[in-house]
Amino acid sequence: MSVRVLLVDDQPLIRNGLRVLINDAEDLTVVDEAGNGAEAVRLAREHRPDVVVMDIRMPVMDGIEATRHILGGTDPAKVLMLTTFDDDEYVYAALRAGASGFLVKDMALDDILNAVRVVAGGDALIAPSVTRRLIAQFAGRPAVPAPVYRSSDGITEREREVLTLVGLGRSNAEIATDLHISPATAKAHLARLFTKLDARDRVQLVIIAYEMGLVSPGA
Repeated sequence: MSVRVLLVDDQPLIRNGLRVLINDAEDLTVVDEAGNGAEAVRLAREHRPDVVVMDIRMPVMDGIEATRHILGGTDPAKVLMLTTFDDDEYVYAALRAGASGFLVKDMALDDILNAVRVVAGGDALIAPSVTRRLIAQFAGRPAVPAPVYRSSDGITEREREVLTLVGLGRSNAEIATDLHISPATAKAHLARLFTKLDARDRVQLVIIAYEMGLVSPGA
């Protein structure tokens, strides 16, 4: 069964390029397109896609507000955001809105397709370049008292390896491959990390990995 995708971008050329790319994949199908967030909310309710590929900066309603509306409904689609290198503040806001992942518009085509599949499968994915910028921006902030979760107490060696890979921007499937474990086992390790580290989302795990010294802004 094909993954059903809704494309949302105010630039027709980008939508056209993504539509051709996605429809050329045997397991992905574009069900409709929107040029702003308000249209995206309406079409998401109408088509009930599996994944919404959402631009951030758009007229009428931006991608962050549209994400809040879409994820506030029943059985919502996964939202995969489109971002550019100067969108850091938007990235933080979209994370709070519940986005499952981030693409950079100049990513390799195969990586974009893979990101749609990863998010459709229930995983989260953040482009490595975005991950590095999030870490770098976090590292440049004024020092604050160390929270409890910075301690590695209670973390097993395997969980430390998983946390390191999360910090490097790896998806669940990539973590499973790198550590020679099953995807289900990778998810189980992540679930335990969320609980042990009191982390709200995957990006907070990235920040924690940095705080623990497992990764660095230049990684």
